Amino acid sequence: MCALFDPPEPRRVSPGEYPVWDQALALLNRDLAVTLPQLEPLHLLALPSDDADEPANVYVAMANGEWHGDHLDPNSQDSLASALPSVADAAQETVVELLWQAWPLCPEHGLGMHPREDAQERLSWWCAGERLRRGPAHIHAAVGALDAAARHGRTQLT
Repeated sequence: MCALFDPPEPRRVSPGEYPVWDQALALLNRDLAVTLPQLEPLHLLALPSDDADEPANVYVAMANGEWHGDHLDPNSQDSLASALPSVADAAQETVVELLWQAWPLCPEHGLGMHPREDAQERLSWWCAGERLRRGPAHIHAAVGALDAAARHGRTQLT
């Protein structure tokens, strides 16, 4: 006879439990609100580790609790600069895979943008679309600032 194994239940992370990841996710949720206003904000979800001595694995999840992709790197909690790339990648993975659409889209080219450090070492949304007379690719806006880019109707050059 084989014993049944009940997988651990994920739980929604309480505000302040992972303050740096909360801060990074707040920036991503600003971009989500501008680009996909019909969606509720993303949140952090913890899944207990198989090893009782290890911390829970934390994911970026949709409002309904679904997520996709790898857990956040526990070493990325030291600062916003280290947390933002990890949270941006996880948020993008969850949104893209669960909605089956690129996110966020460059308003100029309709292409999916990717988080990348810009010349000032800020994490920005980068588009691979060519720009006439101005170069092959461009930074559209800093992560968390798609609302400002939309209000000003402009993109940055790299």
